[in-house]
Amino acid sequence: MGLFLSALGLMMIFEGIPYFSAPSQVKIFAEKIGKVPDKILRILGLALMLAGLIIIYLGRSFFENT
Repeated sequence: MGLFLSALGLMMIFEGIPYFSAPSQVKIFAEKIGKVPDKILRILGLALMLAGLIIIYLGRSFFENT
């Protein structure tokens, strides 16, 4: 559970950086993303999820303290 909470907190930090550092650019991006086709967004989402799983797998395989 501790690992999950740490990962959740880290994700929230990374998600908050753009809103803190460039809120006006985030608004512009939000307007543009509505014009992107759903199929492209689904492919991008799938690719990001797979990349995340690979990073977690590699991190746990190579850097886990056993």
